[in-house]
Amino acid sequence: MIPTSALGDAVFERPRRGERAVLVHLQLQVGESGDPEEFQQLVLSAGAEPVACVGGSRHAPDPKYFVGKGKAEEIERLVKAEGAELVIFDHMLSPAQERNLERLLDCRVLDRTGLILDIFAQRARSFEGKLQVELAQLRHLSTRLVRGWTHLERQKGGIGLRGPGETQLETDRRLIGDRIKQINRRLEKVQRQRSQGRRARTRAEIPTVSLVGYTNAGKSTLFNRLTAAEVYAADQLFATLDPTLRRLDVADAGPVMLVDTVGFVQNLPHDLVAAFRSTLEETRQSQLLLHVVDAADPEHRQRVEQVNRVLAEIGADELPQLLVYNKIDLLDQASPRVDRDEHGKIWRIWLSSTTGQGLEILLEAIRQFFGEAFRHCWVHLPPAEGRVRARLYAQEVVLSEKPANDGGFWLELRAQQRTLQQLLPPVAIICQQPPADDEVVLAGMG
Repeated sequence: MIPTSALGDAVFERPRRGERAVLVHLQLQVGESGDPEEFQQLVLSAGAEPVACVGGSRHAPDPKYFVGKGKAEEIERLVKAEGAELVIFDHMLSPAQERNLERLLDCRVLDRTGLILDIFAQRARSFEGKLQVELAQLRHLSTRLVRGWTHLERQKGGIGLRGPGETQLETDRRLIGDRIKQINRRLEKVQRQRSQGRRARTRAEIPTVSLVGYTNAGKSTLFNRLTAAEVYAADQLFATLDPTLRRLDVADAGPVMLVDTVGFVQNLPHDLVAAFRSTLEETRQSQLLLHVVDAADPEHRQRVEQVNRVLAEIGADELPQLLVYNKIDLLDQASPRVDRDEHGKIWRIWLSSTTGQGLEILLEAIRQFFGEAFRHCWVHLPPAEGRVRARLYAQEVVLSEKPANDGGFWLELRAQQRTLQQLLPPVAIICQQPPADDEVVLAGMG
């Protein structure tokens, strides 16, 4: 861990009291402008208290202050009038812009990336999640080590001022670099453990279904409804951060592994996407994505596009998707239903995870998706194939069993075709129903 005395107090000589914040959101003709309502929700989720909002429009960001000198002076007056200790921008600021604004405003300045990182730091609970957040924070911090703290210079020269030949800036960079390497080594170990778990599920042929979607779309509530889990769910952005896996038994399709993943947001910081790549690997390795959409959100079409962009960034855009339009209880005269494509396959489901309406439709869609790859049949194994029988039971594909007249076994199986090809020996007999008198079948084997 990097000592606070080495980085925290030395680098950030900023007020640490209070959370009264002035919000700044500009409409830009060049670059991302964001959503003012979502920005305010992010600020509230971080625990800040908005005391004033500054808007405006520009063709492009100002190189020095991002907002231009006149608007920066307006923000300065608001900070003094409202007694604000924090100014939050709904934009990505360069290190130089952030430093120039802090000097002018005489208070801490936070950009959109820093805001989201702060929310993630508050919500991380697992060991892996905390490491991933710290990694993203350090990568973001490493770009902010501009020469703004010259009083810490160790190479001024003169009696009593000669240091070890390393500036404070170089010391901070070295400490951050060492910590990033240490975190990456730990995350690689966690990633290997996750890979082992995925290989075990692959051997058992348990498919993975991942819940993805925009933050606050109701993924965790739906996850709890389907699996009877107790994942934290609340009406706030990024209510849950750490991924959770639970087994879900689907009738006539066998068990599936359901994964609740972190929600997405527009302009998601690249440092976060990179740091959470090992966690998002669960999504990339899924056989089916349940893309949860807030049906009551007037901007839901744009949200779907933004989630798909993040999925493309992590290499999961080619995976099969089922659109799950959630929160229909907030719509007028809405009832659970399914929409089918031109081939008759379900591609969109309307439900409410809060009331439970439409869950049976979702389970039926999952059953249809995975049920097509399964085969239901009876298999006869001779007495010498006891090991094959044991492996079939270990794979959890045996539905029932009855003895055969020759001392062998009749097994009722429901398994993927690939499993049957891998496990069944050439002497096995496959049929739809066990014959009333299996002696007739056995006679035909000779």
